[in-house]
Amino acid sequence: MKAKLIFRDKVTFADGAILEMILWELPEKNLIDPMVLSTVLHYGFPAKHCSIRQRARQGDHRHVGDKEEPYGFKDVETLKSDFSGDVEL
Repeated sequence: MKAKLIFRDKVTFADGAILEMILWELPEKNLIDPMVLSTVLHYGFPAKHCSIRQRARQGDHRHVGDKEEPYGFKDVETLKSDFSGDVEL
């Protein structure tokens, strides 16, 4: 089975900021983690501040500016909502 695109959205604002969200469901499901996701959630300016949240092999975490911290993934809708809240900071 190939990766399945769950959600994709990209907006470029008048000030040059970019907001992009891409979520893929991966075929490597198992009993411990029944939904394996690959995500790219990005907001920022080229070569400046950005917020990125990823669910990847490194474990659930997020980057806000230069800070990296754990993120407790619950579901896709919560992930999108949390990321949108971070962008509004």
